[in-house]
Amino acid sequence: MPWEKGFDTETALGDAMRVFWAKGYEATSINDLTKGMKINKGSLYNTFGSKKALFTRALLKYDRENRQNALSQLEAMDDPLESIRVLFEALVAESLADEEKRGCFLVNTALELPHHSDDIAEMVTSALSDFEEFFVRRIKTGQENGSITNALEPGKTAKSLLSQVVGLRVLARGVFNEASLNAIKIQAVASLTASSKAA
Repeated sequence: MPWEKGFDTETALGDAMRVFWAKGYEATSINDLTKGMKINKGSLYNTFGSKKALFTRALLKYDRENRQNALSQLEAMDDPLESIRVLFEALVAESLADEEKRGCFLVNTALELPHHSDDIAEMVTSALSDFEEFFVRRIKTGQENGSITNALEPGKTAKSLLSQVVGLRVLARGVFNEASLNAIKIQAVASLTASSKAA
C-alpha cells in the first residue's frame, strides 16, 4: 500500500522552522523536529528527505516570509529615510516582543556558518547581500530627493547599516535592554542626515 501523507506540508514546515529558529541546526535533533512538527520520523524523511533538506526549506520559508516580504513593503514607501526608520523601529519592537530571545533565524544561521554546507552559506550570503542592496537603493533615492545627505557613500553606508541590523539582532538576544536597542536605532537613522531631527 503506498504511503499517504496525513498532514499539511506547509504547516509542518512552519513548525520545523520554529524549532530550528529556537535551537539552531546543530542543537536540533530529529526527535525535536518530530515532536515540534507533530509527525513521525518516517513522515519527516518521506516528505523532506533529510534534516539538512528540511533546514534548507525552513530557512527559505523564513527568508521569504520575513526579510523579503518586509523589504518589499519598505521599498514601496515613498520616503526612503522614513522606510529605514520604520525598519529599525520594527526590529526593536520585534526584539522586545521576543520573549524566547530567538533573534533572527537568518542572522542566527550566519553565526553558525562554520557548521553548515556551502549551499547554506551561499543562501545566507545572498540574503544579506540583498539586504545591503536594499539599503543602497534607499540611500540613493534619499540623496536624490534630499532626505539623506549626499556626503555619504551609499555602498559603505549600506554595509554600516547592515552591520547595525545584525548587531541589534544579536545583542537583543542577550542583555541589551530597550534603551540600548533604541540607541542603535537612533544612531542608524541619524547617520543618514545632518539634521538632528532624524533621530
